[in-house]
Amino acid sequence: MRIEILDQQTIDKIAAGEVVERPASVAKELVENSIDSGATAITVEVRDGGITLLRVTDNGSGIPHDEVQRAFLRHSTSKLRDVTELNGIRSLGFRGEALSSIAAVARVEMITKTRDEVTGTSYIIEGGVEKEIHEVGAPDGTTFFVRQIFYNTPARKKFLKSPLTEGNYVTDVMEKLAISHPDIAFRLLNNGREVFSTPGNGVLRDTIYQIYGREITSELIEVDEATPHFHLRGFVGRPLINRGNRSYEIFFVDGRYVKSDVLTSALEEGYTGYLMQHRYPFACLSFDFELNEVDVNVHPTKQEVRFSNRAEVYSSLVSAISDSLRVKEDINTVTIGEKKPEPVITMPASSGAEPFEKKRLSDVNERMAERINEGLTSDEEAFSNPEPSTEPEKPAVPDASEEKKYTFEQQIFLTPESIKSHRIIGQVFDTYWLVEFDDCLYMIDQHAAHEKVLYERTMERIRDMKVSGQQINPPVLISLSDTDKSLLFENRENFHRLGFEFDDFGDGDISLTAIPTDLFGIEPKGLFLDMVGDLSDIAEKKDPDAILERIASMSCKAAVKGHDHLSMSEIETLIDDLLSLDDPYHCPHGRPTIVRMTHYELDKKFKRIV
Repeated sequence: MRIEILDQQTIDKIAAGEVVERPASVAKELVENSIDSGATAITVEVRDGGITLLRVTDNGSGIPHDEVQRAFLRHSTSKLRDVTELNGIRSLGFRGEALSSIAAVARVEMITKTRDEVTGTSYIIEGGVEKEIHEVGAPDGTTFFVRQIFYNTPARKKFLKSPLTEGNYVTDVMEKLAISHPDIAFRLLNNGREVFSTPGNGVLRDTIYQIYGREITSELIEVDEATPHFHLRGFVGRPLINRGNRSYEIFFVDGRYVKSDVLTSALEEGYTGYLMQHRYPFACLSFDFELNEVDVNVHPTKQEVRFSNRAEVYSSLVSAISDSLRVKEDINTVTIGEKKPEPVITMPASSGAEPFEKKRLSDVNERMAERINEGLTSDEEAFSNPEPSTEPEKPAVPDASEEKKYTFEQQIFLTPESIKSHRIIGQVFDTYWLVEFDDCLYMIDQHAAHEKVLYERTMERIRDMKVSGQQINPPVLISLSDTDKSLLFENRENFHRLGFEFDDFGDGDISLTAIPTDLFGIEPKGLFLDMVGDLSDIAEKKDPDAILERIASMSCKAAVKGHDHLSMSEIETLIDDLLSLDDPYHCPHGRPTIVRMTHYELDKKFKRIV
C-alpha cells in the first residue's frame, strides 16, 4: 500500500467538515467573529435556508487591507498568540479555522473596512482558491456573502435537508446568539422576511420578549446568584411555562452557547416537585466561571464543555434553581373571558451604530455601499436592505402596572391574617374546593392538595426517622419481570424507609408484607406495581435522596381522588393542612394545587365591565 501526501486543497476540504456542517454552522462562525470584532449591530440574511446565499453584515472593527488574505489561512487568528494564552481565552472564536473552512466549500466574498482606512477591501475566494482582491468603497465593518455551500463537495451537499429545515437551524443558532448578547442589535431575515429583530439595549428580558413573545416573558423568574464556582445570571420560567422537550433549556458559559449533561440534569433536578414527569422548563442561564474551571476547547464546534469540578457545579446549580422557585405566592391567575388590552411600549432605540447610509460615504464609496445594501452581483435578485425596518417596532415587555389591581400581589394568600379571612364556599363537581378571599375566587384541586399533604408528611417522618409500616396478613404476592425485580431490590432500603416491607418469594414473585400506615385500607397490589413501573425512570440518577423523594411522591397515589365527596369538616382540615406547608402551590408531580380568578374577570364575563 502506497502512503500518499494529500494536497492542500483536499486537506482543507477534510478540515472544513469539522467546522462547517450546514449553513447554520457558517452563520454561527461568522456571527461569532462579528461579536468578537466589537460589533453593536449584526444583520443575517439567508436565501433558501442559506444553501443558495447567506449574508452576515456587521459594524465591527473590520480587517485591515494587508491582513485580509492572512485571515483565510488555516490556524490564523487575532485572538491567540501562543499556548500560554489558551486557558485564558474569552473570545468566541479562536481556533483560526472558520474562514478557511468556509472558503474551502463555498463561494465567498468579503467586503471589509476598518475605521482608520479611507477605503475598504473586497476579497473573493472560491473553493479555497483566491480569485480577486481589490480596494473598494465600503462602510466601517465587514460583510460576508457565502454562496452555494458545498458546491464543490456534492457528496456532502446531498445530506443537507430542505431549505425550510436548514432555515430553521439558522434561526435556532441566531436566537441563542442574540440571547447571549442582549447588548448587540441582531436582525435575521429569511427570504426577505424579518424573522426577529432585537433592540440591543442590554436588557435580556427585552431580547427574550422579541424572540419568545409575551406569554413566556411574563412568567419569568430572574436569577442572579454568586457561588464559589460561578456567577449565575438569567431567567427561569415559572412551572406554568413548560414543554415536552428540552429545546427551551438554554445555557451559556462565558458568553458561549453550550450543551452540557451536567447543567441539564442539575436544572431539571432543581425543578423536581414543580413539573410533571416528561415536562421540561424554560431556562435561559448564563454562567461566568473562574479561569481554569471550565474547558471549552473540547469539540471543534465549541458547544461542549468540561468542568474541573462537576459535582460542585451540579449541586450549586440545583440549589440556585430550587431557591429561585421557592417563592411564597405562586398561584396562577386564570381568565374566563375577553383578555384585557395589552399596553404597548415603544422599543428603546438600538445602541448599535448607524446603518449603512450614503451620506456617511464619499462619492467614490456610494456605489459600493449601495451594492452592499441591495445585494451583490447582477445575476442575483436584490437582497433586502439591512437598515432597520420602517414598520412599527414590536412592543417591549408590557408594563404590568395596569394589571396590579387585578393580581393582588400585595394580599398574600397564606399569611396567618389572610387565612382567617378565607371563606370556604364549598365543593364543586366533587373535585374542586372554592374559597373566597380579597376580591378573588380561589379554586383548590382536592386530589393535588391531598397528594401534597401526604408527600410532605411522609418526607417529614423520613427526616425525623418516625416512619412505620402496617403489616399485611396474609402477604400479597406480586409477579415482576427480572428487570423490575432487580431494580426493586437495588432500592429496597429506600422502600423500607417509607414503611414498605417485602421478601423474595422465588420464580419472579415477591411477597409484600407491610405498607406505610397512611396507605392502609387501599388496594396495595396495584399501587405497588405502579411504583415499581415508575422506578426505572428515576433509577438512572443514582442519587439516593432523589430516588427516595420520587418513591415518596409515588406513594401519594393514596390521596383522595376527583369525584370523592368530602364533608365540610374534611375540606376545612385538608385546606388547613395544605396552607401550613412551605410550598402548597404544586403537587409532588408539579401540577398546580391552587388557581385564582379575579373579581374583574367575572365582571367582564357578565358584562358589568365593558
